[in-house]
Order: sequence, then structure tokens, then C-alpha cells
Amino acid sequence: MTAELVRGQNHPLSQARLEVRVSAGRPIVAGATLSDEQGRVRGVEWVAHPGAPTLPGLEVSKQAAADHRLAFDLDALPGTVHRVSVLLALPAGVGGPVRFGAVAAPFVAVTGLDGVEVASYTITGLDTESAVVALELYRRQGVWKVRAVGQGYAGGLAELLTDQGLSEARQLAGSINEAVAQGLARSVSAPPPRTADADRSRQAAASAPGPDQPYAAPQGAPGTVPAQSPYDAPGPQGATVPQTGYPGGPAQPDPSAVTQPSAPTGGPVDYSHPGRQAAAPPPPAPTAPPAAPGQPAQPVAGDATGWSMEERLYNQVWGMFEDLARTTAAYRSAVDFADSRMEQELDKVLSDPRSRIGGQGDAAREAAQAKRAGLVDQARAALDRDLAQLAAEAEVVEPALPAAYASWDNPVWHGYRVPMEIPMALRLGDLRLPESENLSIPMLVRLPLERGLWIDSGRAGLDDPLTDSDELRRLAMDTAVAHAARLLAVYPAGEFTVHVIDPAGSGASSLAPLVRSGVLDAPPAAGAAGVGEVLARLTQRVDLVQMAVRGGVADSLPPDLDTAEQLLIVNDFPHGFDDRAVTQLRYLADEGPAVGVHLMMVADREDAAAYGPLLDPLWRSLLRLTPVPDDHLADPWVGHAWTYEPALVPPGSQVLQQVLSQVAAARRSWNR
Repeated sequence: MTAELVRGQNHPLSQARLEVRVSAGRPIVAGATLSDEQGRVRGVEWVAHPGAPTLPGLEVSKQAAADHRLAFDLDALPGTVHRVSVLLALPAGVGGPVRFGAVAAPFVAVTGLDGVEVASYTITGLDTESAVVALELYRRQGVWKVRAVGQGYAGGLAELLTDQGLSEARQLAGSINEAVAQGLARSVSAPPPRTADADRSRQAAASAPGPDQPYAAPQGAPGTVPAQSPYDAPGPQGATVPQTGYPGGPAQPDPSAVTQPSAPTGGPVDYSHPGRQAAAPPPPAPTAPPAAPGQPAQPVAGDATGWSMEERLYNQVWGMFEDLARTTAAYRSAVDFADSRMEQELDKVLSDPRSRIGGQGDAAREAAQAKRAGLVDQARAALDRDLAQLAAEAEVVEPALPAAYASWDNPVWHGYRVPMEIPMALRLGDLRLPESENLSIPMLVRLPLERGLWIDSGRAGLDDPLTDSDELRRLAMDTAVAHAARLLAVYPAGEFTVHVIDPAGSGASSLAPLVRSGVLDAPPAAGAAGVGEVLARLTQRVDLVQMAVRGGVADSLPPDLDTAEQLLIVNDFPHGFDDRAVTQLRYLADEGPAVGVHLMMVADREDAAAYGPLLDPLWRSLLRLTPVPDDHLADPWVGHAWTYEPALVPPGSQVLQQVLSQVAAARRSWNR
């Protein structure tokens, strides 16, 4: 029976091998400290955190996540350790909430390796604190116990570690925050939370428990192209006239803060119905036929809550993503438990000299291995059942996806028409796990983009040593063009503008579809002069809109200002960039998304190594994508390393040119 603890209450522990499971609803940092009889942490080597996740008898998560599993082997702890404190903290410097009072109360549970809860604790009463000691495992008279602590610290990890007697607390806290920022840079942002009534209603639930910008230049003056520019291919060009309405998307609010609709100041009128903002969306229509007794329900496209089919499909895809993450986590946990149990039984056999050799020892080893195989087979059967259900759901969902969510080989693109409304999200590729090679989940990101994109053209992290560097750079630019074309295709005519910086002209062949179709307002900027001119115009635009929005006079912007969403593609960074241009680029990456300007970098980080750590914040602020499959992205629930596959146009397909031709025609019609 689970003991539901309150602050200060303790409970005995009968097992040495345990897990502490943390659920917080949004990414947080989890760690642990070891301390002696006086409760003092003797040094940084006694702290487990994302930058150093493993200590003797203890392992914590390697990055911030909404759910954590911390593994403990109390018998393997050093004899001088008498207390283990479980720490939780909000990531610092990444733009999220800065106090626990703005997020849901964290829940922690101590479980056996079989998943059975021993004790649980919901940490309530937090307000300005950004770090908290959640639980304490302590040894008293040879017996281990758990105590609910819930001690918060408004000064964050530095104050918490200082309170535990660590002299290097501030330096270690900085190292932890740096490690967490690097981890968050590779993670996929979770979708905005929904109310309890709006939670996805799935007919097939997973059976296993637990387990990412400069401004556009004023229109009117045609861009000039140097004589040596490789972009002299003819194509219809048209200046984009300013659009009415809000100049760029607003900054994303803290999803944990519930606010009431209010009248905007200095911005456009909100015509949405106030009741609709507060009410939960209707449940999905029950269109699936009833399942036969004992058989799983048949999957249906749109089997989720939402106001429209688009929203229901979006929620369904994210539900599939979460289901696959959690059922795989359960399988991996079961395998770890089976391995641990076999090791315990083998240790018991080897500890008795009489049974180390001979038939008795061999029989014990075979029995332990057979038990492990049985547990693994049972876990695999449960995983295969869940994978089969998810695969069946993917088969009906993929053909029903709208163009913004669909892959380039989806027939929906053959009937493409320029939309009248901006979709909820955009597909950037597919994600899969090693245990589910034949099942991919669409990777959807919300629009407008909340962070820039980095298409990594380098070889760092690639397993294939035969990958040609020049070919990789070409593939990276092809990937960027495919993403830019998709963004142009899903926005209404005149509401999205693309700018390109290609200083040396190395991306000419990849950029040809954008240039020939005429969807660019000006040819790609070449040379150092072109780089400086584009960046200057875009940074000026960011400054103008920021001042207008902050002053509540958004309707007083210059009439020639293009108020459409902006995308800047930068190829071969840092070639052609001086120190001033680098500073402007960082400014655009930080300030652009909040006012509708987005950045897409095509670069090899090693090429910019001469700048040292100056550019580290830039790389971390961008969502890293790769032009070839690579397992570098993490989910927001359990932090699996997912293999990302870019959404590329099939070889020989004319779908990209056909779509861009329609976009260009719609833009010319809009500009008349």
C-alpha cells in the first residue's frame, strides 16, 4: 500500500534498489546530493546532476524533462553517506517560469523496480522558490527511510547547495544550468497544455505505466545583385505590399499561467468569442464502429478533442508521440529490472563458495538467466502490442493529415491550394525510436515558430565516416529550402516573406526552386556588403516593431513596413560575417521570434569555432535539425534520444516546384 506523505513525514524502506519518479507537467531539472551524518555535502563529487548524472549507487536524468526516473541502490552508496536528497529545480535562463508557484505542484513517488509505489508526496505550498529539496532518503540505525521535505529556495540551486554546506555551490549551479541549457537546445518543445476536460480521448490507451530573426526591409526599393552573383536566373519578382493587422506574432505566454481574456492595448481587436476561450472543446465524434469483444478498438483519424479536424489531428499526433515515448520507457524499465534481478541472483550464487562451481552453480545461473528471459519476453510482448496499435493508428492518421502536417509524398499536395488561414502547426520531419524502427511519428511544431532552426551541415555526431562534407552541405541547404517552401505554402498569400543570405553563392543550386518561382522578394544577398545590408534592415525592423508594441502604438508603424511573418535563411555562416554582423545575427535570433521574424541557419558549428563561447547562446537558442537521420532530439516527457528524419522532397518529384508556382501566383495576385 502506498504511503501518501505530507511535509515532514517519514516512511521505512524495505528495498535497497529503488526508483524515485518525478512528474511536474513541464520540463524541470532533477538531481541528488549525498551528505554525511551532519547533513553536509563534502564536495561537487557528491552531487549528481545532468552534467554528471552518475554516482556510486545513484543515477539521475541527463536533461530537464517533465518526467524523471532516478535510480538508487542504497547498498552501493559509500559507507560515509547517511543521507540522499532529491533536488528539483526550474531551468534557468531558458525563458520558462522562474518560480514553482507558476507551475503545477510537482509529484514524487518512491517505487520498487517493479513499479509498485512505496511512498508518494505532492509538493505544495511553493511560491517564489525556483529550487526545492523534494525527498530525503536517510539511514537511521542501519535502516533506510524516506522523508517528505519540500524545502524551497528562492535563490535557486546556488542557495540550495550552499545550505547543504557546499563551498563551490555557485560555480556548480552555473555548470548545472549550462548542461541543462545544452540539453533543452536539443529537445522538442511540448505542445501547450489543455484543460482536464480537453484531454485527448483515445480509444486505445498505452497499457504500460509511466514511462524552436531579423526584420524585413521596407518594401518599394528593388534589391540589387552584384555582377558576380550566381542568382541571375529570370523569374517573376513582385514587391510585397504591407499587410494590415498585427506586425508579427506575439510572444508566447507562460502556458502554466491561467489568465482571463483582456482587451488588447494598441493592437488589433480580438474578434474571438470570449466564451470559446474559456470553454473546453467538444469531444471527438464517435465515428469508429464498436470493437468486437476482446479486440482493441479500431483507430480513427481525428480521435482527439479539438474545435476543428486540424486541431483534433494535431492533438492525436502528439498523443501518439507521448504514447510511444511512455510505452518504450516502460519496456526499457522492465528490461533494466530483469537485468538487476538476474544480477542479484547471480551475486547470491557467487557469494557462497560451495555453489560457485559444479552442477548446483550452473543450475542457479541457468535459472536466473531463464527468469530474465521470461521477464524480457513478457515486456516485449506488451511493447509489441502497443506498437501494433500505434502502427494501425498511424496508417489511418497519415492519409488524413492536412498539407501543413503531411509529408511531401502525401497525395494531399497534388490538390494543394494556397490557404486562407494559418495552420496550427508545421511538420519538420519524422521521429522514431530504436525499438520501433517501422513506426515514425510526425514531428509537428506550433506556428508561428517560437524558436529559430539550425540545419547542421557539419559532421559532428554522425556515425557514418564515409559521409562527404560537400554532399552534407548540399543536403543541409536542400533541407532548408524544403522547410522554407513548406512555410511559404501553409501561410496565406502575402503573410510570409523569405530573405536569403548566401555570401559566397554556394547554395545556388539548392536555392534555385525559390529563385525561379519568384517567391523571394529579392535575390539572395551575396558578399559582405549584402550580408550587412540585409541584417541592418532586419534589425531596424525589429527595433521599430518592438518600440511600437511596447508603446501601444502598433497602428503607427511606417506604411511601407512589411508586417508579414519574416524568415531569414543564412547559408555558410560565418563566411562573410564580421563582428558587427555576428552581433546583429544574435540579436535577431533572440528578439526576432517575438515580433514575427524567424531565423534559419545552415551552418557547421566547427566553422565558427574561432568565436569561442561567444556564439554558444546562439546555437542553444536554435532547434538543431540534421539533413540526414540522426538521433539527437529528445522528447519532453522522458527524454528519449529520438532519431530525426528530415522532411525532404522525394527524388525526381515536381511537387515542390508546383507548390511554389501556386504560391508565387497567389503573391502576384495579392500585390496587384
